Amino acid sequence: MTRAMPQGGAPPVPSPVPGIHHAIAVASGKGGVGKTTVAVNVAISLAKTGVRVGLLDADVYGPNVPKMMGVEDEPVAQDQRILPVEAGGLKLMSLGFMLEEGTPVIWRGPMIAGALKQLIQEVAWGELDYLIMDLPPGTGDAALSLAQLIPLTGAVIVSTPQEVALQDVRRSISMFQRLTVPVLGIVENMSYYVHPGTNDRVEMFGHGGARRMAEELGLGFLGEVPLDPGIGRGGDSGNPVAADEDSPLAEVFDGIALRLTEAVAELERQDEEDDLPML
Repeated sequence: MTRAMPQGGAPPVPSPVPGIHHAIAVASGKGGVGKTTVAVNVAISLAKTGVRVGLLDADVYGPNVPKMMGVEDEPVAQDQRILPVEAGGLKLMSLGFMLEEGTPVIWRGPMIAGALKQLIQEVAWGELDYLIMDLPPGTGDAALSLAQLIPLTGAVIVSTPQEVALQDVRRSISMFQRLTVPVLGIVENMSYYVHPGTNDRVEMFGHGGARRMAEELGLGFLGEVPLDPGIGRGGDSGNPVAADEDSPLAEVFDGIALRLTEAVAELERQDEEDDLPML
């Protein structure tokens, strides 16, 4: 049985958050595809270019951003606002800062919406060129709540190459389209593995499925991320690879960040053209 989108009356109109110029949702149709890894590293790559970047860990069920950023500080309140934690050139906010390690989040939809509202609207983000938001897997309450809380510039979809993952990606893309949120592009994570001894490239999970889907659906393709132990070690140690200027892996995420900014710029250009008066 399919679950229909909520009916009955117009949906809430999202309210702009002062100072936040572009809110980007990073999403996936299913768990285990490395969505948080992509969100963290792309946010760092963006910040390296000199723009102001915030990273919101909106994955309320599995808030891993504090661990991956190597941050143990807790946010503090000032003038009835929450100050984000700053690390790696980013302003960070996560429910993980407020939970004891190992504590499960067993919440219904209204509680999720309330938590996300606090993390977005009650945080002193300041001026941000980009707020990267790491969503939980799937097409549930968190994504719907975010789309109703803040105007989303667009969404980035993360997938692995397998068809079973791409099936769920289609659902995620369809959700954003129904919410009238532009899909800025797809990232293929775990795209290939390079054997360290022979430099042979091994496509362990297939390859190119995300690119083919992007072409089929007329969406942008933002890049391929290899299956590399260094990426996992970086997240586990709190030292994301994008911060290592000498790492070839950093160049991978730098390229994705560049193509993301190009997609946002193209979207802005199209919006400006649509706003021009007819002659």
